[in-house]
Amino acid sequence: MMGVVVTAAAALAAGYLLGRLRPWQRLGDWAADQVRFTGAWVRGGTARQAVVVLAHAVTAPRTSWRIMRAPATDTSVPVPVRDPDWVTNRTRHDKGGTA
Repeated sequence: MMGVVVTAAAALAAGYLLGRLRPWQRLGDWAADQVRFTGAWVRGGTARQAVVVLAHAVTAPRTSWRIMRAPATDTSVPVPVRDPDWVTNRTRHDKGGTA
């Protein structure tokens, strides 16, 4: 009888700790971050890539399938284009007058 109580208490404590720590969700968040920001995990080598992709596929199969099918996004920042005719195209308000 005492063994059953101890086993039940240990199972209850383990369930509580797993619920508080949420290791499955943390693993999924970590894998999603690694996949989203490709620079770190691409440079990590083949073993790291395999672990990240496997963890992401196990924790979020629908999202990982969508990510694998999507083309890579361009991460470059757009360069602002300057208007060579800005003097002639400015409005009355830009010239310092009232609109």
